[in-house]
Amino acid sequence: MKKTKKILLGLAFVLVAIQFIRPAKNLSTTPPGKDDFLVRFAPPAEVKSMLQTGCYDCHSNHTRYPWYAELQPTAWWLKRHIDEGKEQLNFSEFGSYTTREQGKKVDAIIDQTEMRGMPLKSYTWMHRDAIFTEAQIKAFVAWHEALKDKLDPEK
Repeated sequence: MKKTKKILLGLAFVLVAIQFIRPAKNLSTTPPGKDDFLVRFAPPAEVKSMLQTGCYDCHSNHTRYPWYAELQPTAWWLKRHIDEGKEQLNFSEFGSYTTREQGKKVDAIIDQTEMRGMPLKSYTWMHRDAIFTEAQIKAFVAWHEALKDKLDPEK
């Protein structure tokens, strides 16, 4: 019994101690600029709302953090997830991509949306507002298809 108590006390100490090791948050202090996807392309309200609700937390410089982001090691997992998301696509810096890269990114957005790969299930589990209807997804994809044609009129 003494060994179990020591293990539990040790675990409790570690859990408390790691609460003081906090990763930097993805909270830009500057407002969205000319390179931001929403500023650059001004999508209709429904598409804009879907992007902000289902994409921007992991794919921009402006994350809305839930309450559990204050708990370690969850915050570390979220940081890694956001860093990986921004590495693939950063809506805050979309205008800095070449036109060709923008076209490829929009194509990936369409593919991931149609295949229901994004938003991730782990995200929608806690963010129920990021679960979209078929009609919303069709409107979202249609708008992005039109944008892709504007980015690359040769296709």
